[in-house]
Amino acid sequence: MTLHRPSSAQEVAVIVAAAAAEKRTLEIFAGASKRGFGRPVRADAKLDLSKLAGIVNYEAPELVLTARPATPLAELEHVLREKGQMLAFAPPKWLSLLGIEGTPTLGGALACNLSGPRRVRAGAARDFILGFSAVNGRGEIFKAGGKVVKNVTGFDLSKLMVGSFGTLSILTEVTLKVMPRPESECTLLLQGLTDAKAIDVMARALNTPHEILSAAHLPEGAARRSCVGVGPVTALRLEGPAPSVASRAAEVEKVFGAAARLDAEASARFWDEVAEVRALLPEGVVWRLCPTPSFSARLVETIRQILPGAEAFYDWAGGLVWLSLPEAGSDAGAGFVRAALQDGHATLMVAPDSLRETVDVFQPVPRALAALEARVKQNLDPLGLFNPGRMRKGF
Repeated sequence: MTLHRPSSAQEVAVIVAAAAAEKRTLEIFAGASKRGFGRPVRADAKLDLSKLAGIVNYEAPELVLTARPATPLAELEHVLREKGQMLAFAPPKWLSLLGIEGTPTLGGALACNLSGPRRVRAGAARDFILGFSAVNGRGEIFKAGGKVVKNVTGFDLSKLMVGSFGTLSILTEVTLKVMPRPESECTLLLQGLTDAKAIDVMARALNTPHEILSAAHLPEGAARRSCVGVGPVTALRLEGPAPSVASRAAEVEKVFGAAARLDAEASARFWDEVAEVRALLPEGVVWRLCPTPSFSARLVETIRQILPGAEAFYDWAGGLVWLSLPEAGSDAGAGFVRAALQDGHATLMVAPDSLRETVDVFQPVPRALAALEARVKQNLDPLGLFNPGRMRKGF
């Protein structure tokens, strides 16, 4: 199989134009750390973007950074940390979850719209992209958005690209909004709550004026595998200047009762474990569910009644449920998981290739939305060259 390794946007455009002329499909990747996320790609050639790496421009006072897609997340985080800044959406790496060796990159995080535990307050990855340069399926270089925080340039194609899994165009440069890194943080741990009670507490905590940044609940099994070691535990994260964090933590305790506290270092370690799904052993198959938060505890209980060995924990105040099914059957549990979910999205995260090829990895979409997706695809990648079948069969 042909392997292309371009070092510039112009080279990418030439490769894509040639592939279009010959109607050859392309599997697109950079650090290759997310190749196990989504359906397996069967393409005629591989397009390795690993040479399109590096920070192009960083204006720390303006909170704006431009980089190429193969720039390692570790490099970005290091450079931002030196200036007291960060990627507020804190993209998870998921190396142990997916069981893949590779280098997590900016392009991979954006292609998959990866957002960590701060997402419930800070927003998703797609909320931080200001503009980009890319190559479409005709081999044409185009740009969208801009390089300023207050950007009102044209249609919001930037958000369309984030979460498209490389199926619409090939990003060659991206401009992001970055944020100041908080001076301090701590996490309050409320012990012994049931899943349903924890969901209620997290919802009420987020509605207080005390600026809870993250909220998660680990039932007993997940808590035992975390750095906390005991459970069940409900975690509320606060960030900011140290005096403010201490004052707000005290106010939260007045409302919800005395809580154990994790200092800044332990708090960061705990939320890293939550983001990387380390508290959930990837035995069997793993699902990522996005239900209505108020329904999430009932959802997990329904699934446990069908499969008692199921394990789960809750992030995003119940808006994200990680679910492990040790014995899920020939459809990876898709039938009963999606039936129990009712409204929301269920994504199959960990399963053998044979299952990921036959089961809908991503939530099936209504016919009208599928038709809209097809029109967007037709405009940007009319021959279907990019990552064929990555999101669903025939797309």
